[in-house]
Amino acid sequence: MPDYVVLRDLSRPITSSPFEGGLEGLEGAVAAGPGEPRVDVEDLRPDDVRALVRDPEVRAVAPVMPTALIRPVELAEGEGEEPAEGRPAWGIAAVGADTSLRTGAGVVPAVLDTGIDAAHPAFAGVTLVQQDFSGDGDGDVQGHGSHCAGTVFGRDVDGHRIGVARGVDRALIGKVLADDGSGDTDMLFRGMLWALQQGARVVSMSLGFDFPGLVKRLADRGWPVDLATSAALEAYRANLRMFDAVMGVVQSQEPFTGGTLVVAAAGNESRRNVNPDHEIGASLPAAAEGMVSVGALGTSADGLVVAPFSNTFPLIAAPGVGVLSAEAGGGLVSFNGTSMATPHVAGVACLWWEEVLASPLPSTAATVLAKLLATADVTALAPGGDVADRGVGIVRAP
Repeated sequence: MPDYVVLRDLSRPITSSPFEGGLEGLEGAVAAGPGEPRVDVEDLRPDDVRALVRDPEVRAVAPVMPTALIRPVELAEGEGEEPAEGRPAWGIAAVGADTSLRTGAGVVPAVLDTGIDAAHPAFAGVTLVQQDFSGDGDGDVQGHGSHCAGTVFGRDVDGHRIGVARGVDRALIGKVLADDGSGDTDMLFRGMLWALQQGARVVSMSLGFDFPGLVKRLADRGWPVDLATSAALEAYRANLRMFDAVMGVVQSQEPFTGGTLVVAAAGNESRRNVNPDHEIGASLPAAAEGMVSVGALGTSADGLVVAPFSNTFPLIAAPGVGVLSAEAGGGLVSFNGTSMATPHVAGVACLWWEEVLASPLPSTAATVLAKLLATADVTALAPGGDVADRGVGIVRAP
């Protein structure tokens, strides 16, 4: 029997008979407080699935699907950035974090990735709350999570600024990808709910669904390739609905907690350098409803341009080419990818949270999102770019 992820909302009212409860009970339950979501993994037969979806506690059911980090794209000659004392990484200046009066102080971000090198100087003085969902233990073998966390809230390294929100003093690190960079949707969904329960204001995710990996897994079990592809497509669709349900849980918390902004990488599958028409739309989880999907920008003589690998239809864009940040084991390293753009947006979201919390505006994730979108800049972009490729523009700090 296949494994399924089951999302339950334990706050929903349960009555002992079909004649108890009623509208008044439902209204009382809604007003009582935020939901109590839980993710379980169960071995289910088709009849079990049909029975579960009729359970009032169950929000969504989907087959467990493999996930993977969105691996950095190889740097072209001249794309890497050399550290220079007293000069911020180019992405820090491009989003205006170097001139912002906000630092992210008092805001708690979560990075769901491959873990973190907690001993790296970039994270000195930050209280790191780590939770391993992969089974491989804390730490970061891949280096991907450390690089992303460094961009969100990293301290200066040898006088070189790499972090957008370097006033953050507490961060949540959910290891939802194993040491080989692989994972599954169970790890990811549990990591997301954990981040919510721990009070994350911003969640940064630079990972994606491994559709080809699921096709191969089924084919290795003896499925014909065409049937394996169809089954993988069905699982992808079910997990999209699961993500929409999880994001519904995220949004349901907003009246009680202020809410959480979830930021995700659009993906690196496009190949505009081969053919301008070779574009892929934003992948899961970035494609789910309510996500802040992020595309990658690079530099050119005419201004910022969409990176050739960046998937199309992001909501917003950020620096993602030659991004310098923390290298697991020490030092700094440059990477390319929408994975690198995403933590820029997450970091700027921390700055906007600080700004909104200090203002008379409603202190909600909706307000922060409105600020992110309204202040995005297009003047720094090279002329002639496609709106669908870069969204509302480059994210800007307050």
